[in-house]
Amino acid sequence: MNHLISSKLGYLYVCLAAVLWATAGTGAKFLFNRGMSPYQLIQLRVTLAFGGLLLWLVWRNRQLLKIEVKDLLYFCLLGVLGIGAAQFFYLFAISKIKVAAAILLHYTGPVFVALYAAAFRHQKLTRQSGLALVGTVAGCFLVVGAYGLDLFSLNRSGIVGGLLAAMAFATYTLLSEYGMRKYNPWTVLLYGLLFATLAWNVLHAPLEALLQVYAPAEWFWIIFIAVCGTILPFGLYFEGIKRIRSTHASITATIEPITAGIISALFLGEILSPLQILGGILVIASIIGLQWETKNDAR
Repeated sequence: MNHLISSKLGYLYVCLAAVLWATAGTGAKFLFNRGMSPYQLIQLRVTLAFGGLLLWLVWRNRQLLKIEVKDLLYFCLLGVLGIGAAQFFYLFAISKIKVAAAILLHYTGPVFVALYAAAFRHQKLTRQSGLALVGTVAGCFLVVGAYGLDLFSLNRSGIVGGLLAAMAFATYTLLSEYGMRKYNPWTVLLYGLLFATLAWNVLHAPLEALLQVYAPAEWFWIIFIAVCGTILPFGLYFEGIKRIRSTHASITATIEPITAGIISALFLGEILSPLQILGGILVIASIIGLQWETKNDAR
């Protein structure tokens, strides 16, 4: 029973993370339209998120700051190749190609997670998990309206950026699962953000984005993206991975484009087509199927 409750919390945490990421994506689009570059936004995002989480943990629980020196390389890989790379390449893809195409490419990440788990961790991909994987990818294709895109005419660098975002998504999913065998999820996130911050203050002029002048509305979205679009969703996602398998967590996170579609419908007046609604139903049905599989495993 305890395992079942824990797994349900895991799915809930990942769904909440996806909702926050989708909302933050709306804010990112707003900032891009105001002239901000992906390089500036990624620097702002990881720097402010790291600073905010550090202050919070210093105040609430300093024990979570302790790590072993031998694990610094692990946290560097998580922060640079995982968290930092995933956020940057996703933002870069959005700046180069249509948002729908960027989302579709980004959410091929669960495929990489499943393939890695099957090939190197000897985790058997059950029929139910396989169907859920196919269902979520197909659902995302429909939700983002990719059937109306001429994929062959898209900017090549944008396509590459989207695929790299998917690989980085898989990387931080798998690496965080590994790290949480030893550390608390918030410790894993803190040090992942530390190295992401260091990387993006070397690859981009140090603190350049923080020294710019922004309007109040821009600051609102910058802070929102740092806190509600980075600290909270990554923390929730890592807590989710701790309770359910990385393969299940990555598939569940595909609820993000559904949330983005609902937000667009409510606040931007964008009407979802019947095929997009069908795609949303496919994704939700696939996630429910995973939970049934977890329930059967717990018996």
